[in-house]
Amino acid sequence: MKIPVQKLKAKGLEPFEFTEQVDVSDIQGKNDIRRIDPVKVSGQATSYGNDITVKFAIDGEMILPCARTLADVPYEFHIDATELFTLSPYASADDESEIHPVDGELLDLKPYIEENILLDVPFRVFSDDEEVLDNAVKQGEGWQVASEDAQQDKIDPRLEKLQALLKKDDE
Repeated sequence: MKIPVQKLKAKGLEPFEFTEQVDVSDIQGKNDIRRIDPVKVSGQATSYGNDITVKFAIDGEMILPCARTLADVPYEFHIDATELFTLSPYASADDESEIHPVDGELLDLKPYIEENILLDVPFRVFSDDEEVLDNAVKQGEGWQVASEDAQQDKIDPRLEKLQALLKKDDE
């Protein structure tokens, strides 16, 4: 998504508003994102001298793996973001500031849209689909999923002798 700098300067202090579908499929495979549809980006850009402030909202849906079953889980998101840019020739892309220099006559928002999406990916998601949960693997070689009730009734074999000693102390 590119905005011509001349359009921003021509508007003066009046904000330049935009709404656009942006393909961010480049981030598939990063941060466990299995698939991401094009996102809707809407917002406004305002120019003050050499400084440009862009406030925008990102709405979309991505597919993430379920933390329990690894099944696909659709995750809808809405992100509000603000980015600051400068046209100043003294600005450097090497410094760690939050103000990004603009190279050329186009302000490219796509890298900042992708960055905000990657920062918003949740640590884990869970599927609510009962069919997926019923078909999930519940046992493997040397392990099995145990319910909480089964865990409370069963004593760890390594602690059985300790249990016997505690019973003797109670008598």
